[in-house]
Amino acid sequence: MSNPEAQRGVPVLDPAPASSGAFAPGRTLRQGRKVLPEHARGHNRSLVLQTLFHQGAMSRADLARETGLTRVTISDLVAELIADGFVVERGVREASGPGKPAILVDLDHDGHRIVGLDLSGSDAFIGAVLTLDGGIVARRDVALPADEDVVATVVELARALVADSRAPVLGIGVGTPGVVDDRGVILTAPNFGWAGFDLESALRQALGLPVLVANDANAAVLAEYTFGGAPDDVLLVKVGRGVGSGLLLAGQPMRGSRFAAGEIGHVTVGTDGGPRCACGRVGCLEAWLSVPSLSSRLAAASDPDSREGVLRDAGERLGIALAPVVGTLDVSEIVLSGPPELLGGSLADQTVETLRARTLSSSDDAGVRVRMTEQGQDIVLRGAAVMVLSGQLGVS
Repeated sequence: MSNPEAQRGVPVLDPAPASSGAFAPGRTLRQGRKVLPEHARGHNRSLVLQTLFHQGAMSRADLARETGLTRVTISDLVAELIADGFVVERGVREASGPGKPAILVDLDHDGHRIVGLDLSGSDAFIGAVLTLDGGIVARRDVALPADEDVVATVVELARALVADSRAPVLGIGVGTPGVVDDRGVILTAPNFGWAGFDLESALRQALGLPVLVANDANAAVLAEYTFGGAPDDVLLVKVGRGVGSGLLLAGQPMRGSRFAAGEIGHVTVGTDGGPRCACGRVGCLEAWLSVPSLSSRLAAASDPDSREGVLRDAGERLGIALAPVVGTLDVSEIVLSGPPELLGGSLADQTVETLRARTLSSSDDAGVRVRMTEQGQDIVLRGAAVMVLSGQLGVS
């Protein structure tokens, strides 16, 4: 099966170097076709790795057909990737006719490790060692430190995970709350007291490894895209102590001119007042939907019908916030990430009803799909791994 991006004619560029981040402007995530000779070597390495990542073991001849590269180029690239520890031979294919059976090659999923960090928890930082296909082989967490100890705590957590890796570490990916630019600078993160803080450079200097930093919701949507089967156009809403979202259009991360695309938590939803938000305003989406706010209102509800009303009210507010996005961008799928006991069921159903009532859809159109992620609490960790795969190998 041919690469879908090549079929659609999506433009592709060389993989971004680690220092430019995994969200470089104008860069599609997945490589799909050959490029000019002066840019070809790095791109074609990524093209081979990308093909093996998504399609599994195949012969060198199969790779040549799938990528459009010559057999000589494929043989050269595969030999180089084997020497670098990214590709392995898996034995011969079962013969189905005359001739010498083909030797299969595949991505060496265990040849390198990735360290992922999730700084978005309300009471702990969590980290993991991951294989190249997103499998978690080791996990650690540390209690949320005082503001002045955050960087030191993150560095020590990362060092411990590197020691747990037992294989060369390809890089470290970090998902963090706040507005993050394409160089890994935290423009603002009130929870940590950061403003204009270059977290990426600080961690790279301390750890001596490639580091990529992104907003936690932007990391999460990458995990859903690469490991969760999400389409090229998808909006992921991440609900925890705050509310944020990550957006992909045509497989391209959308960040906005000020890197704040997806910051929907402080959108006012309705003109009927509502709970006071931590930001000081009344009626922000976060005040209706964050886990602490929603849990508090559910605890105060006196009976099952009242609790159902709380959930449906929150789902309606989410639908109100998302309807302009869906109507403007024609997003077909919305993924919810957070406690399923809160976000699934009535809340998600009401979100769909509100979206259908507030956006244009025909009677034979199923409209936007709203579903829970199946990535669970590891979604940011796995998204951090995708950041490293994309930034270092051009694979997503």
